[in-house]
Amino acid sequence: MRKYLPALAVIFAATLWSLDGLLRQELHSVSSFLIVTLEHTIGAIVFFPILFRGRGEIMEMNQRSWISVLWIGICGGILGTFFYTKALSYVNYIDLSVVILLQKFQPFFAIALAAVILKEPITRRFLFLATMALIGGYLVTFGTNSISDWDDKTVIAALLALLAAFSWGSSTVLGKHALKRLSFPVVTALRLTITTVVALAVLLTTRNAYEVFELSGRQWLFILAIVFSTGSVALFIYYYGLKHLPATHATIYELFWPLSAVLFDWLFRGRLLMVSQYVGAILLLTAIILLTRKQSGNNV
Repeated sequence: MRKYLPALAVIFAATLWSLDGLLRQELHSVSSFLIVTLEHTIGAIVFFPILFRGRGEIMEMNQRSWISVLWIGICGGILGTFFYTKALSYVNYIDLSVVILLQKFQPFFAIALAAVILKEPITRRFLFLATMALIGGYLVTFGTNSISDWDDKTVIAALLALLAAFSWGSSTVLGKHALKRLSFPVVTALRLTITTVVALAVLLTTRNAYEVFELSGRQWLFILAIVFSTGSVALFIYYYGLKHLPATHATIYELFWPLSAVLFDWLFRGRLLMVSQYVGAILLLTAIILLTRKQSGNNV
């Protein structure tokens, strides 16, 4: 049973993330950056004992490890979460299912970055699958509507979702690198702390800081619910699974995120995608499965 725990951990975390969208949509009237700052600050406080106990590991980190954790803390923690939360704030213009499905462009961004940074070759097979995914992503977002029918808010929400996918896709690769030298609890605590420090520094220089005093009790409950379920806790569970799995395998298990999100969006909000959007989802998810199977074969 123990050998299946890492995979089950990623699947469980992915299922929690699909509920995350429902919680964040309830906070659509709150500044996205304030939500990101508060959830990571509370998470950093909760995980501070782990950070303190892991100070020995932190002291032994080399330059590349620091670059990795800084990247996942800033790009994955702040930018990715901000773009995702901001996309979900367009609750009246785009379905939760669409935003979640667009997140699955992460592997393509990760491989494209590897080609740019690591000079890894881009194969014809990758280009074919990337084209399939792009067609699928278009159908998921816009269905069979023509360009003249595009809604500005839908376009903005879709672009924000893709920016989140880029941020998290690159963070998955660098997060796996950090886990080679650090334990998964320390990586979780360090990411939350770095994100908190940078986010607080930015927030205090803007006019949004005062909004924290205007939050209602209900909004605070949703923020706490994010921290202790779909936010910091889900991140801790995910890093446990990622520590013991190839990144490409973890990407496949993460497909439970969009699949369960579509189900929850239907169960809780009664929203169903159009037939063309389901076709797009099948194209997108098929392209990702074929891509990650190939990558897994190269890494095993």
